[in-house]
Amino acid sequence: MTAGTAGAANVQRIREFKMPDVGEGLTEAEILKWYVKPGDTVTDGQVVCEVETAKAAVELPIPYDGVVHTLNFDEGTTVDVGTVIISVDTDPGAGPVQEGPGAATPAEAVEEEAEPQGRQAVLVGYGAAPSSTKRRARKPQPGVPAQSEPVTAGLQAELNGRTTPAPAATPVAVPVAPAVPAASAPAAGRPLAKPPVRKLAKDLGIDLATVAPTGPGGVITRDDVYAAAAPAEAAPAVAPAAPAPAVPTAAAPVAAFDAARERRVPVKGVRKATAQAMVASAFTAPHVTEFITVDVTRTMKLVQELKQDPDLAGLRVNPLLLVAKAFLVAIRRHPEVNAAWDEANQEIVYKDYINLGIAAATPRGLIVPNIKDAGAKTLPQLATELGELVATAREGKTSPAAMSGGTVTITNVGVFGVDTGTPILNPGESAILAVGAIKLQPWVHKGKVKPRQVTTLALSFDHRLIDGELGSKLLADIAAVLERPKRLITWG
Repeated sequence: MTAGTAGAANVQRIREFKMPDVGEGLTEAEILKWYVKPGDTVTDGQVVCEVETAKAAVELPIPYDGVVHTLNFDEGTTVDVGTVIISVDTDPGAGPVQEGPGAATPAEAVEEEAEPQGRQAVLVGYGAAPSSTKRRARKPQPGVPAQSEPVTAGLQAELNGRTTPAPAATPVAVPVAPAVPAASAPAAGRPLAKPPVRKLAKDLGIDLATVAPTGPGGVITRDDVYAAAAPAEAAPAVAPAAPAPAVPTAAAPVAAFDAARERRVPVKGVRKATAQAMVASAFTAPHVTEFITVDVTRTMKLVQELKQDPDLAGLRVNPLLLVAKAFLVAIRRHPEVNAAWDEANQEIVYKDYINLGIAAATPRGLIVPNIKDAGAKTLPQLATELGELVATAREGKTSPAAMSGGTVTITNVGVFGVDTGTPILNPGESAILAVGAIKLQPWVHKGKVKPRQVTTLALSFDHRLIDGELGSKLLADIAAVLERPKRLITWG
Protein backbone atom coordinates (compact mmCIF):
# COMPACT_ATOMS: atom_id res chain seq x y z
CA MET A 1 0.00 0.00 0.00
CA THR A 2 1.41 3.37 -0.97
CA ALA A 3 1.63 6.28 1.43
CA GLY A 4 -1.17 8.08 -0.41
CA THR A 5 -3.41 5.00 -0.31
CA ALA A 6 -2.72 4.50 3.40
CA GLY A 7 -3.58 8.14 4.07
CA ALA A 8 -6.89 7.84 2.23
CA ALA A 9 -7.74 4.68 4.13
CA ASN A 10 -6.98 6.39 7.42
CA VAL A 11 -9.29 9.28 6.59
CA GLN A 12 -12.09 6.78 5.90
CA ARG A 13 -11.41 4.89 9.13
CA ILE A 14 -10.96 7.84 11.46
CA ARG A 15 -14.22 9.68 12.05
CA GLU A 16 -14.03 12.98 13.87
CA PHE A 17 -16.71 14.38 16.12
CA LYS A 18 -16.93 18.14 16.44
CA MET A 19 -18.34 20.25 19.24
CA PRO A 20 -22.02 20.41 18.24
CA ASP A 21 -23.92 23.56 17.42
CA VAL A 22 -25.37 24.66 20.76
CA GLY A 23 -27.77 27.15 19.17
CA GLU A 24 -29.30 30.31 20.66
CA GLY A 25 -26.22 32.40 19.94
CA LEU A 26 -23.85 30.25 22.00
CA THR A 27 -20.54 29.59 20.27
CA GLU A 28 -18.45 27.63 22.79
CA ALA A 29 -18.64 25.02 25.52
CA GLU A 30 -16.34 23.76 28.26
CA ILE A 31 -15.49 20.07 28.48
CA LEU A 32 -16.39 19.12 32.05
CA LYS A 33 -15.69 15.40 31.99
CA TRP A 34 -14.62 12.65 29.62
CA TYR A 35 -16.33 9.29 30.08
CA VAL A 36 -13.94 7.51 27.69
CA LYS A 37 -10.21 7.37 26.95
CA PRO A 38 -8.14 6.40 23.91
CA GLY A 39 -8.50 2.68 23.24
CA ASP A 40 -12.03 2.38 24.68
CA THR A 41 -14.72 0.80 22.51
CA VAL A 42 -17.73 3.04 21.85
CA THR A 43 -21.08 2.48 20.18
CA ASP A 44 -23.39 4.78 18.27
CA GLY A 45 -25.33 6.88 20.79
CA GLN A 46 -22.99 6.26 23.73
CA VAL A 47 -22.33 9.32 25.91
CA VAL A 48 -18.63 10.16 25.71
CA CYS A 49 -18.40 13.47 27.56
CA GLU A 50 -20.23 16.15 29.46
CA VAL A 51 -19.90 19.78 28.37
CA GLU A 52 -21.05 23.01 29.95
CA THR A 53 -22.40 25.79 27.78
CA ALA A 54 -23.29 29.23 29.01
CA LYS A 55 -26.73 27.87 29.86
CA ALA A 56 -26.55 24.23 30.82
CA ALA A 57 -24.50 21.08 31.30
CA VAL A 58 -25.17 18.59 28.51
CA GLU A 59 -24.00 15.04 27.82
CA LEU A 60 -22.79 14.40 24.27
CA PRO A 61 -23.35 11.04 22.52
CA ILE A 62 -20.96 9.83 19.82
CA PRO A 63 -22.61 8.99 16.47
CA TYR A 64 -20.11 6.24 15.51
CA ASP A 65 -19.17 2.66 16.39
CA GLY A 66 -15.49 1.96 16.92
CA VAL A 67 -12.51 2.56 19.18
CA VAL A 68 -11.53 5.96 20.57
CA HIS A 69 -8.44 7.10 18.68
CA THR A 70 -7.75 10.51 20.23
CA LEU A 71 -9.19 12.99 22.73
CA ASN A 72 -8.18 16.39 21.42
CA PHE A 73 -8.81 18.43 24.57
CA ASP A 74 -8.39 18.00 28.31
CA GLU A 75 -11.16 18.42 30.86
CA GLY A 76 -11.69 22.06 31.76
CA THR A 77 -10.89 23.31 28.26
CA THR A 78 -13.29 25.72 26.55
CA VAL A 79 -13.77 24.72 22.91
CA ASP A 80 -15.38 26.63 20.04
CA VAL A 81 -18.36 25.10 18.27
CA GLY A 82 -17.25 23.20 15.18
CA THR A 83 -13.88 22.15 16.62
CA VAL A 84 -13.00 18.43 16.56
CA ILE A 85 -12.97 17.12 20.13
CA ILE A 86 -12.67 13.35 19.65
CA SER A 87 -11.78 10.93 16.84
CA VAL A 88 -12.93 7.31 16.52
CA ASP A 89 -11.35 4.47 14.56
CA THR A 90 -14.38 2.87 12.91
CA ASP A 91 -12.42 -0.14 11.60
CA PRO A 92 -10.04 -1.20 14.39
CA GLY A 93 -9.78 -4.73 12.95
CA ALA A 94 -7.88 -3.38 9.94
CA GLY A 95 -4.72 -2.99 11.99
CA PRO A 96 -2.94 0.01 13.46
CA VAL A 97 -3.58 3.42 12.00
CA GLN A 98 -0.78 4.50 9.68
CA GLU A 99 1.06 7.51 11.04
CA GLY A 100 3.43 7.80 8.07
CA PRO A 101 3.84 10.62 5.59
CA GLY A 102 0.65 9.71 3.76
CA ALA A 103 -1.49 9.53 6.90
CA ALA A 104 -3.86 12.37 7.43
CA THR A 105 -3.21 14.50 10.49
CA PRO A 106 -6.17 15.73 12.53
CA ALA A 107 -5.92 19.14 10.92
CA GLU A 108 -5.83 17.63 7.43
CA ALA A 109 -8.74 15.38 8.23
CA VAL A 110 -10.82 18.43 9.02
CA GLU A 111 -9.92 19.89 5.64
CA GLU A 112 -10.46 16.64 3.71
CA GLU A 113 -13.58 15.40 5.48
CA ALA A 114 -16.38 14.78 3.03
CA GLU A 115 -19.76 16.40 3.38
CA PRO A 116 -21.61 14.78 6.33
CA GLN A 117 -24.30 12.30 5.47
CA GLY A 118 -27.68 13.32 6.83
CA ARG A 119 -28.07 15.77 9.68
CA GLN A 120 -25.46 16.47 12.31
CA ALA A 121 -26.10 15.88 16.01
CA VAL A 122 -26.52 19.00 18.11
CA LEU A 123 -26.88 19.41 21.87
CA VAL A 124 -30.66 18.97 21.72
CA GLY A 125 -32.07 16.82 18.90
CA TYR A 126 -30.56 17.10 15.43
CA GLY A 127 -29.66 20.02 13.26
CA ALA A 128 -31.05 21.03 9.95
CA ALA A 129 -30.40 18.97 6.83
CA PRO A 130 -27.37 20.02 4.80
CA SER A 131 -28.11 22.80 2.40
CA SER A 132 -27.13 22.70 -1.25
CA THR A 133 -27.25 26.48 -1.50
CA LYS A 134 -24.02 27.95 -2.72
CA ARG A 135 -23.05 31.53 -1.99
CA ARG A 136 -21.47 33.77 -4.54
CA ALA A 137 -18.05 35.08 -3.76
CA ARG A 138 -18.14 38.53 -2.25
CA LYS A 139 -16.97 41.23 -4.63
CA PRO A 140 -13.76 42.96 -3.61
CA GLN A 141 -14.32 46.37 -2.10
CA PRO A 142 -12.53 49.39 -3.57
CA GLY A 143 -9.44 50.28 -1.60
CA VAL A 144 -9.44 47.02 0.37
CA PRO A 145 -6.44 44.72 -0.26
CA ALA A 146 -7.51 41.34 -1.61
CA GLN A 147 -6.87 38.35 0.63
CA SER A 148 -6.11 34.83 -0.41
CA GLU A 149 -9.17 32.55 -0.44
CA PRO A 150 -8.02 30.21 2.39
CA VAL A 151 -7.53 33.15 4.75
CA THR A 152 -10.96 34.59 3.93
CA ALA A 153 -12.68 31.23 4.35
CA GLY A 154 -10.96 30.60 7.67
CA LEU A 155 -11.97 34.01 9.00
CA GLN A 156 -15.58 33.58 7.94
CA ALA A 157 -15.69 30.10 9.47
CA GLU A 158 -14.49 31.51 12.79
CA LEU A 159 -17.15 34.22 12.67
CA ASN A 160 -19.79 31.57 12.08
CA GLY A 161 -18.75 29.82 15.31
CA ARG A 162 -16.60 27.16 13.67
CA THR A 163 -12.87 26.86 13.52
CA THR A 164 -11.20 25.33 10.48
CA PRO A 165 -7.41 25.08 10.52
CA ALA A 166 -6.02 27.22 7.77
CA PRO A 167 -3.76 25.40 5.31
CA ALA A 168 -0.19 26.51 5.01
CA ALA A 169 0.16 29.21 2.42
CA THR A 170 3.15 30.71 0.71
CA PRO A 171 3.94 34.27 1.65
CA VAL A 172 2.09 36.77 -0.50
CA ALA A 173 3.27 40.30 -0.94
CA VAL A 174 0.45 42.58 0.16
CA PRO A 175 0.62 46.25 -0.78
CA VAL A 176 0.57 48.52 2.23
CA ALA A 177 -2.60 50.59 2.22
CA PRO A 178 -2.60 54.16 3.47
CA ALA A 179 -3.26 54.52 7.18
CA VAL A 180 -6.96 54.74 8.00
CA PRO A 181 -8.12 56.76 11.00
CA ALA A 182 -9.49 54.59 13.83
CA ALA A 183 -12.86 56.34 13.76
CA SER A 184 -13.48 55.78 10.06
CA ALA A 185 -16.50 53.71 9.06
CA PRO A 186 -15.97 50.15 7.84
CA ALA A 187 -15.97 49.36 4.17
CA ALA A 188 -19.26 48.71 2.41
CA GLY A 189 -20.71 45.21 2.80
CA ARG A 190 -21.82 43.13 5.77
CA PRO A 191 -19.64 43.98 8.80
CA LEU A 192 -17.56 41.13 10.18
CA ALA A 193 -18.56 40.13 13.72
CA LYS A 194 -19.17 36.97 15.69
CA PRO A 195 -22.78 36.04 16.62
CA PRO A 196 -22.46 37.12 20.31
CA VAL A 197 -21.13 40.50 19.20
CA ARG A 198 -24.00 40.91 16.74
CA LYS A 199 -26.48 40.12 19.52
CA LEU A 200 -24.82 42.63 21.84
CA ALA A 201 -25.02 45.30 19.14
CA LYS A 202 -28.70 44.51 18.62
CA ASP A 203 -29.41 44.69 22.35
CA LEU A 204 -27.66 48.05 22.61
CA GLY A 205 -29.30 49.40 19.45
CA ILE A 206 -25.98 49.81 17.61
CA ASP A 207 -25.75 49.54 13.81
CA LEU A 208 -22.64 47.44 13.13
CA ALA A 209 -22.13 49.28 9.85
CA THR A 210 -21.25 52.38 11.90
CA VAL A 211 -18.76 50.64 14.19
CA ALA A 212 -15.03 50.96 13.52
CA PRO A 213 -13.45 47.47 13.83
CA THR A 214 -10.22 46.95 15.74
CA GLY A 215 -10.03 43.15 15.64
CA PRO A 216 -7.77 41.16 13.31
CA GLY A 217 -8.93 41.12 9.71
CA GLY A 218 -11.41 43.93 10.32
CA VAL A 219 -13.53 41.95 12.80
CA ILE A 220 -15.72 43.99 15.16
CA THR A 221 -15.14 43.09 18.83
CA ARG A 222 -17.31 43.53 21.93
CA ASP A 223 -15.13 46.45 23.00
CA ASP A 224 -15.80 48.12 19.64
CA VAL A 225 -19.55 47.86 20.23
CA TYR A 226 -19.28 49.19 23.77
CA ALA A 227 -17.14 52.06 22.51
CA ALA A 228 -19.75 52.90 19.88
CA ALA A 229 -22.51 52.77 22.48
CA ALA A 230 -20.70 55.02 24.95
CA PRO A 231 -21.97 58.63 24.83
CA ALA A 232 -19.49 61.04 23.30
CA GLU A 233 -17.83 63.29 25.82
CA ALA A 234 -18.06 66.25 23.51
CA ALA A 235 -20.60 66.39 20.71
CA PRO A 236 -20.36 69.73 18.83
CA ALA A 237 -23.33 69.02 16.57
CA VAL A 238 -25.91 67.76 19.07
CA ALA A 239 -25.87 68.43 22.80
CA PRO A 240 -28.01 65.96 24.78
CA ALA A 241 -30.53 67.45 27.15
CA ALA A 242 -29.45 65.10 29.94
CA PRO A 243 -26.41 62.87 30.38
CA ALA A 244 -27.07 59.35 29.18
CA PRO A 245 -26.19 56.43 31.48
CA ALA A 246 -22.60 55.38 31.00
CA VAL A 247 -22.04 52.11 29.20
CA PRO A 248 -19.01 50.20 30.47
CA THR A 249 -16.03 50.23 28.13
CA ALA A 250 -12.94 48.12 28.18
CA ALA A 251 -11.43 48.44 31.64
CA ALA A 252 -7.85 48.03 32.70
CA PRO A 253 -7.01 44.79 34.55
CA VAL A 254 -7.60 44.91 38.29
CA ALA A 255 -4.31 45.69 40.00
CA ALA A 256 -3.16 43.18 42.59
CA PHE A 257 -2.80 44.51 46.13
CA ASP A 258 -1.52 41.28 47.69
CA ALA A 259 -1.19 38.70 44.95
CA ALA A 260 -0.19 35.97 47.39
CA ARG A 261 -3.61 36.19 49.04
CA GLU A 262 -5.71 36.68 45.92
CA ARG A 263 -7.29 34.07 43.65
CA ARG A 264 -8.19 34.58 40.01
CA VAL A 265 -10.87 32.40 38.44
CA PRO A 266 -11.61 32.54 34.69
CA VAL A 267 -15.05 33.94 33.84
CA LYS A 268 -16.84 31.28 31.83
CA GLY A 269 -19.94 29.14 31.59
CA VAL A 270 -23.05 30.26 33.44
CA ARG A 271 -21.22 33.05 35.30
CA LYS A 272 -20.05 34.57 32.01
CA ALA A 273 -23.50 34.30 30.43
CA THR A 274 -25.17 35.80 33.51
CA ALA A 275 -22.75 38.73 33.57
CA GLN A 276 -23.30 39.47 29.88
CA ALA A 277 -27.08 39.19 30.20
CA MET A 278 -27.25 41.45 33.25
CA VAL A 279 -25.06 44.13 31.65
CA ALA A 280 -27.10 44.00 28.46
CA SER A 281 -30.37 44.22 30.40
CA ALA A 282 -29.26 46.97 32.78
CA PHE A 283 -28.06 49.20 29.93
CA THR A 284 -30.88 48.43 27.49
CA ALA A 285 -34.19 48.28 29.39
CA PRO A 286 -35.04 51.27 31.61
CA HIS A 287 -35.80 49.60 34.93
CA VAL A 288 -38.40 50.75 37.43
CA THR A 289 -38.79 48.94 40.76
CA GLU A 290 -41.78 49.29 43.09
CA PHE A 291 -42.29 47.78 46.52
CA ILE A 292 -45.23 46.70 48.65
CA THR A 293 -45.43 45.09 52.10
CA VAL A 294 -48.30 42.66 52.57
CA ASP A 295 -49.86 40.51 55.29
CA VAL A 296 -49.68 36.92 53.99
CA THR A 297 -51.01 35.19 57.10
CA ARG A 298 -54.03 33.77 55.24
CA THR A 299 -51.80 32.53 52.42
CA MET A 300 -49.57 30.71 54.90
CA LYS A 301 -52.62 29.04 56.44
CA LEU A 302 -53.75 27.97 52.96
CA VAL A 303 -50.33 26.46 52.29
CA GLN A 304 -50.70 24.25 55.37
CA GLU A 305 -54.20 23.20 54.31
CA LEU A 306 -53.08 22.37 50.76
CA LYS A 307 -50.31 20.14 52.10
CA GLN A 308 -53.07 17.93 53.53
CA ASP A 309 -55.09 17.92 50.29
CA PRO A 310 -55.13 14.44 48.66
CA ASP A 311 -55.08 16.03 45.20
CA LEU A 312 -51.68 17.55 46.02
CA ALA A 313 -50.24 14.54 47.79
CA GLY A 314 -46.56 14.06 46.97
CA LEU A 315 -46.28 17.48 45.33
CA ARG A 316 -44.14 20.39 46.42
CA VAL A 317 -46.50 22.85 48.15
CA ASN A 318 -44.91 26.00 49.54
CA PRO A 319 -45.48 29.78 49.59
CA LEU A 320 -43.68 30.13 46.23
CA LEU A 321 -46.41 28.06 44.59
CA LEU A 322 -49.12 30.49 45.67
CA VAL A 323 -46.97 33.52 44.85
CA ALA A 324 -46.56 32.13 41.33
CA LYS A 325 -50.32 31.58 41.04
CA ALA A 326 -51.00 35.10 42.31
CA PHE A 327 -48.55 36.53 39.75
CA LEU A 328 -50.28 34.62 36.94
CA VAL A 329 -53.74 35.75 38.04
CA ALA A 330 -52.58 39.38 38.20
CA ILE A 331 -51.09 39.17 34.68
CA ARG A 332 -54.35 37.73 33.41
CA ARG A 333 -56.08 40.83 34.77
CA HIS A 334 -53.47 43.05 33.07
CA PRO A 335 -52.45 41.11 29.93
CA GLU A 336 -50.68 44.11 28.35
CA VAL A 337 -47.91 43.53 30.91
CA ASN A 338 -46.93 40.29 29.15
CA ALA A 339 -45.00 41.79 26.26
CA ALA A 340 -41.55 42.21 24.73
CA TRP A 341 -39.76 45.14 23.10
CA ASP A 342 -38.55 44.46 19.54
CA GLU A 343 -35.88 47.09 18.96
CA ALA A 344 -34.99 45.89 15.47
CA ASN A 345 -38.53 46.21 14.13
CA GLN A 346 -39.62 48.99 16.49
CA GLU A 347 -42.59 46.94 17.66
CA ILE A 348 -44.12 45.80 20.94
CA VAL A 349 -44.86 42.07 20.90
CA TYR A 350 -47.85 41.19 23.07
CA LYS A 351 -47.89 37.53 24.09
CA ASP A 352 -51.00 35.45 24.72
CA TYR A 353 -49.04 32.91 26.74
CA ILE A 354 -47.06 33.20 29.95
CA ASN A 355 -43.76 31.37 30.30
CA LEU A 356 -42.99 31.85 33.98
CA GLY A 357 -39.29 31.89 34.85
CA ILE A 358 -38.04 30.83 38.28
CA ALA A 359 -34.57 32.14 39.20
CA ALA A 360 -32.57 29.26 40.65
CA ALA A 361 -29.21 29.47 42.42
CA THR A 362 -27.14 26.41 41.53
CA PRO A 363 -23.50 25.42 42.14
CA ARG A 364 -22.86 26.44 38.52
CA GLY A 365 -24.39 29.89 39.05
CA LEU A 366 -27.74 31.60 38.51
CA ILE A 367 -30.05 30.09 35.91
CA VAL A 368 -33.65 30.96 35.01
CA PRO A 369 -35.58 28.00 33.61
CA ASN A 370 -39.23 28.67 32.88
CA ILE A 371 -42.54 26.85 33.00
CA LYS A 372 -44.03 26.94 29.51
CA ASP A 373 -47.62 28.20 29.25
CA ALA A 374 -47.83 28.48 33.04
CA GLY A 375 -50.96 30.63 32.90
CA ALA A 376 -52.99 27.71 31.53
CA LYS A 377 -51.99 25.24 34.26
CA THR A 378 -54.01 24.17 37.28
CA LEU A 379 -52.54 24.44 40.77
CA PRO A 380 -51.54 20.73 40.88
CA GLN A 381 -49.96 21.02 37.41
CA LEU A 382 -48.09 24.15 38.45
CA ALA A 383 -46.85 22.40 41.61
CA THR A 384 -45.63 19.45 39.55
CA GLU A 385 -43.77 21.69 37.09
CA LEU A 386 -42.17 23.71 39.90
CA GLY A 387 -40.96 20.57 41.65
CA GLU A 388 -39.44 19.16 38.45
CA LEU A 389 -37.85 22.50 37.58
CA VAL A 390 -36.15 22.83 40.96
CA ALA A 391 -34.96 19.21 41.00
CA THR A 392 -33.52 19.43 37.49
CA ALA A 393 -31.75 22.71 38.28
CA ARG A 394 -30.15 21.25 41.43
CA GLU A 395 -28.86 18.30 39.43
CA GLY A 396 -27.36 20.67 36.86
CA LYS A 397 -29.39 19.04 34.07
CA THR A 398 -31.48 22.01 32.96
CA SER A 399 -31.53 22.12 29.15
CA PRO A 400 -31.03 25.29 27.07
CA ALA A 401 -34.60 24.91 25.76
CA ALA A 402 -35.94 25.12 29.34
CA MET A 403 -34.24 28.51 29.76
CA SER A 404 -35.46 30.12 26.54
CA GLY A 405 -38.72 31.89 25.74
CA GLY A 406 -39.46 33.29 29.22
CA THR A 407 -41.85 36.24 29.52
CA VAL A 408 -41.74 37.09 33.27
CA THR A 409 -39.72 35.80 36.23
CA ILE A 410 -39.95 35.25 40.00
CA THR A 411 -36.86 35.38 42.21
CA ASN A 412 -37.30 34.16 45.78
CA VAL A 413 -34.66 36.05 47.77
CA GLY A 414 -36.60 35.35 50.96
CA VAL A 415 -35.06 31.88 51.24
CA PHE A 416 -31.81 33.65 52.18
CA GLY A 417 -33.51 35.70 54.91
CA VAL A 418 -33.47 38.86 52.77
CA ASP A 419 -36.38 41.29 53.03
CA THR A 420 -36.37 42.38 49.38
CA GLY A 421 -34.19 43.63 46.54
CA THR A 422 -34.19 45.43 43.19
CA PRO A 423 -34.05 42.56 40.68
CA ILE A 424 -32.69 43.03 37.16
CA LEU A 425 -34.85 41.89 34.28
CA ASN A 426 -34.00 38.73 32.44
CA PRO A 427 -33.20 39.96 28.89
CA GLY A 428 -36.25 39.96 26.63
CA GLU A 429 -38.73 39.84 29.52
CA SER A 430 -41.05 42.57 30.76
CA ALA A 431 -41.14 42.06 34.54
CA ILE A 432 -39.50 40.24 37.45
CA LEU A 433 -40.99 39.79 40.93
CA ALA A 434 -38.75 39.48 43.99
CA VAL A 435 -40.28 37.78 47.04
CA GLY A 436 -38.77 38.62 50.42
CA ALA A 437 -38.58 36.65 53.64
CA ILE A 438 -41.89 35.98 55.44
CA LYS A 439 -41.54 37.15 59.03
CA LEU A 440 -43.75 37.49 62.09
CA GLN A 441 -44.25 41.23 62.61
CA PRO A 442 -46.61 43.54 64.50
CA TRP A 443 -49.44 44.47 62.11
CA VAL A 444 -52.71 46.33 62.45
CA HIS A 445 -55.41 43.72 61.85
CA LYS A 446 -59.10 44.52 62.38
CA GLY A 447 -58.20 47.63 64.34
CA LYS A 448 -55.75 45.93 66.68
CA VAL A 449 -52.00 45.40 66.59
CA LYS A 450 -51.36 41.70 66.27
CA PRO A 451 -48.45 39.49 65.23
CA ARG A 452 -48.95 38.65 61.56
CA GLN A 453 -46.85 36.96 58.88
CA VAL A 454 -45.62 39.71 56.59
CA THR A 455 -43.46 39.90 53.48
CA THR A 456 -42.24 42.56 51.06
CA LEU A 457 -42.61 42.22 47.30
CA ALA A 458 -40.51 44.11 44.75
CA LEU A 459 -41.52 44.34 41.09
CA SER A 460 -39.04 45.54 38.46
CA PHE A 461 -40.40 46.20 34.98
CA ASP A 462 -39.35 47.57 31.61
CA HIS A 463 -40.60 51.16 31.55
CA ARG A 464 -40.69 51.10 27.74
CA LEU A 465 -43.48 48.55 27.98
CA ILE A 466 -45.11 49.18 31.34
CA ASP A 467 -46.11 52.60 32.61
CA GLY A 468 -46.03 53.39 36.32
CA GLU A 469 -49.81 53.06 36.63
CA LEU A 470 -49.89 49.63 35.00
CA GLY A 471 -46.94 48.39 37.03
CA SER A 472 -48.52 49.64 40.25
CA LYS A 473 -51.81 47.91 39.48
CA LEU A 474 -50.03 44.65 38.73
CA LEU A 475 -48.09 44.72 42.00
CA ALA A 476 -51.18 45.74 43.99
CA ASP A 477 -53.16 42.84 42.55
CA ILE A 478 -50.42 40.33 43.42
CA ALA A 479 -50.45 41.63 47.00
CA ALA A 480 -54.26 41.54 47.12
CA VAL A 481 -54.33 37.86 46.15
CA LEU A 482 -51.70 36.97 48.77
CA GLU A 483 -53.55 38.94 51.43
CA ARG A 484 -56.85 37.23 50.62
CA PRO A 485 -56.06 34.05 48.66
CA LYS A 486 -59.76 33.39 48.02
CA ARG A 487 -59.28 35.88 45.16
CA LEU A 488 -57.54 33.03 43.36
CA ILE A 489 -61.09 31.76 42.87
CA THR A 490 -62.98 35.01 42.37
CA TRP A 491 -60.36 36.52 40.03
CA GLY A 492 -59.03 33.33 38.53
